[in-house]
Amino acid sequence: MGVFGRRRRSREEKAAEIADQMASGKGFYGRTTRAFMGSENFAQVQQSLGAHKSVAYVQQLLAAGVPTVPAVVVAISDTGQLVNFDPVVNLVVHPSGPAGGEITVQTLVSKLQIPRVGDQVLLLADPAQPGGYLYAGLS
Repeated sequence: MGVFGRRRRSREEKAAEIADQMASGKGFYGRTTRAFMGSENFAQVQQSLGAHKSVAYVQQLLAAGVPTVPAVVVAISDTGQLVNFDPVVNLVVHPSGPAGGEITVQTLVSKLQIPRVGDQVLLLADPAQPGGYLYAGLS
């Protein structure tokens, strides 16, 4: 707690707030980033930050005990985007169970664990988007 009763924020909290401002285009950092980068490059930054947040969200869901769905990779394609030198890819997967047909998921994967066609991966049902899935890693 600070001198006047205000709680001091950690570096991680400050960095998360700045990243949120950049991603939304609001606040000093967001407006400055959008002004210097232009609309096309700014859209790529927003997409990369979204992919990074998605990974953190999946880890929170796994820690909370949300059940996973096994799936088999049918196809994989690179989007050409990198987040911390890890690629963002489009995965076409065939989940087992009631989900049925093929599902396409755009996700950030570790460059050390890029899934291949035929590999079994884990998916999570996205609570924020009914009928949507999130990539949870190799099984």
